[in-house]
Amino acid sequence: QVRVVESGGGLVQAGGSLSLSCAASGNIVSINAMDWYRQAPGKQRELVAATTSDGSTRYADDVKGRFTISRDNAKNAVYLQMSSLKPEDTAVYYCHVVPRVGLYTYSYWGQGTQVTVSS
Repeated sequence: QVRVVESGGGLVQAGGSLSLSCAASGNIVSINAMDWYRQAPGKQRELVAATTSDGSTRYADDVKGRFTISRDNAKNAVYLQMSSLKPEDTAVYYCHVVPRVGLYTYSYWGQGTQVTVSS
């Protein structure tokens, strides 16, 4: 019903920047939450940044001031601009969306994209 596709990521040196993109498609009426999570090896998946349809945003403490989340409601897309990257930012980054499909809302995840920051 809904497909979530991420792009971006890759390998970057510490201090560098990367951008991630995520687009949702399918029988979507609207999307409330659009978030980015990450999961490092041996660790639990954690919220990195979140945005809602009214434009409000929130960030994990360790990315505040370095990462910026934004969205394009017309494209059902969400973006994550990452700067001043640190080796500890290395993880698989997942896009998470909560769209309204018909009368109900559902939770969907992207396949994940690897971000590796070398020291």
